[in-house]
Amino acid sequence: MRNFPLVFLFAILASCTITKTTSDTVSKTAMAQSHIDAVRQQYAPDKRTALFQVELNGTTLTGETNMPEAKAALLEKLNAAAISFQDSIKVLPEAELEGKHWAVVSISVANIRSQPKHAAELATQATMGTPLHVLKKDGGWYLVQTPDQYIAWVDAGGITLMDEARFEKWKQPKKLLYTHPYGFAYATTDAQGATISDMVYGDVLLLKGQVKGFYHVELPDGRSGYVQANEAVNYKDWAASRQPTTDNLVLTSKRMLGVPYLWGGTSFKGVDCSGFTKTVYFMNGLVLPRDASQQIHLGELVNTEQGWQNMQPGDLLFFGVPAQADKPERVVHVGMWIGGNQEFIHSAGKVKINSMNPEAPNYDASEFKRFLRAKRISPQATLLDLRQSSLYE
Repeated sequence: MRNFPLVFLFAILASCTITKTTSDTVSKTAMAQSHIDAVRQQYAPDKRTALFQVELNGTTLTGETNMPEAKAALLEKLNAAAISFQDSIKVLPEAELEGKHWAVVSISVANIRSQPKHAAELATQATMGTPLHVLKKDGGWYLVQTPDQYIAWVDAGGITLMDEARFEKWKQPKKLLYTHPYGFAYATTDAQGATISDMVYGDVLLLKGQVKGFYHVELPDGRSGYVQANEAVNYKDWAASRQPTTDNLVLTSKRMLGVPYLWGGTSFKGVDCSGFTKTVYFMNGLVLPRDASQQIHLGELVNTEQGWQNMQPGDLLFFGVPAQADKPERVVHVGMWIGGNQEFIHSAGKVKINSMNPEAPNYDASEFKRFLRAKRISPQATLLDLRQSSLYE
């Protein structure tokens, strides 16, 4: 009994030590998490266009990123805070790709999905000849980043993988741009004969020559064929001829009237609302971000507080739910102003024209009620002006 107080004292001291150690561990874990969150917010605020999936498991940093600068920033913060860790963060592209960090779309339209499976949501599309930055592989799927920075998964059957040397070699020859809404590449100079691929506006091929009213072309995967000369143009000539004026934006937008709505679609095979505006601007030589919630951050605000008199054809109209005290703004739809009787063109069910004028027969009351604001997009505000910087050569 005389030893009990001493044993009890040791138990109390041990308990305090364990409690303090646990408290310190919890505190450092919370601090590490705050640094991870801060770096993610700084370098990858939009997970659609930047990858930073990192977490701390015990004392080990796991996950992956496509931005080595983000990883370096995180490690620097943790070291400065004297937080011990083991670095297991993978920087993409992954080594398993063996240097094949590029791919070129080799079918008319490649479907790019949110997950590596055909049943996954269609995130976006890319037309033939579009270069993709390859990040990693999962079975028969590749995680890629499109020229507008969108990150999602593409089926291996729709692309041709390339290392840096082959990609540079592919860019060297002259290119042909398919400008017909929809058509085919043929096995011979016979439009009634066998085909080697279907084609849509925006497809890019290697130009090998011209014969009998056809262009001789090579697809990115090496297939050789022919497209009718009146359905395609030299890419450089096309790019140099782009004039994204108000008239041209309206004219090209009306070429897509009746094209069906397709969630994730960005081609003449089907478009969603932002895929439609993106395609219209591409047809005029300008590359927009993928989604409406990204496009709304471009350009200059058009004052619509007193009506529509300040609007110009080509301006983008954004629709959704205004911000509330406990919820941020939600941008869910976009269309393009075309003038006339306060009309705009958009993809909703199909590409069609509606009006903001309550007296018009094509008045769209639902869109009028959820209108947020309008933006004017100059070439300088876009991601890429193809008249100055080519994706393909």
